[in-house]
Amino acid sequence: MFGGGTQYVETLDAILTFIEAYHPSTDALVDWHRERFRNVSSRDSIMRRVNYLQQVGFLHQENDRWELSQTGREYVSDGDMATLLRIMCTRNVGLRSLLYALSAGPMTLSEVSAQQLDTHPAVGWSRERTDMAKQRVNWLRSMGLVAQRTDEYVLTDEGRQFVEDAVVDWADTDESPPPNAELRAGTYETTVHARTVDPEFRATVLARYDQTCPLSGVDQPGLLDVAHVLSWRDYPEHRADLANVLALSKTHHAAFDRGLFTIDRDYRLHVNPSFETESDLLQRTIIERAG
Repeated sequence: MFGGGTQYVETLDAILTFIEAYHPSTDALVDWHRERFRNVSSRDSIMRRVNYLQQVGFLHQENDRWELSQTGREYVSDGDMATLLRIMCTRNVGLRSLLYALSAGPMTLSEVSAQQLDTHPAVGWSRERTDMAKQRVNWLRSMGLVAQRTDEYVLTDEGRQFVEDAVVDWADTDESPPPNAELRAGTYETTVHARTVDPEFRATVLARYDQTCPLSGVDQPGLLDVAHVLSWRDYPEHRADLANVLALSKTHHAAFDRGLFTIDRDYRLHVNPSFETESDLLQRTIIERAG
């Protein structure tokens, strides 16, 4: 978006206001951009931005006239940041996972780009370029969720509050299907209980563990769960804490929930002294890995 890295929302509001008032032709919309942003002249550059807003769902074109879509009218009517954030997170896979990743610590633009590609390969960016990652952090900066400090990006207080709420608020949203969709598991389930978390939180956790259970070596995402060390029920403030979650196979998650082993704050494994098994798998991956 034109207007500067922290002005994306202001620019969006101006575009939607103009289109709502005048239903301009493409030529008129390009001319408006050139008049409002004096350093902008390339028609291709302008139309890339306009087409992005169309893809996100704010605009639609009919007979060379631009109008607000239902989503655009909803945002203009509400005019609040919560509505905009919901729209952007719904239409841009990876925005929430980026916020979860930033909750673990500051990230450079290169790290942001790598995180997005590792967590959501379908975005299909080039690893040599960071322009798409920059657009994402600028949207989040413009919405007050992220701030820039020298060459790193960090969550604001508003961003941290969003992360704490999103792991539950977005739990019932659809997950973008991976290439082997038949193996995916979008929910966290055990025979003890069933719970859903935000699919982008799950994707963030699995990406941090390279889609592999660190105990068993199981590397099929559909066979992995997001396991909380400090329990979901008793420690709600740590539900979205990436330092408090592991990617465990369903068997090892169930064993963990039943207290057969635990993990300390240094990520050392401690086995319940009463745990006995004849299973070669459980002996090799739990009992023999104590400490």
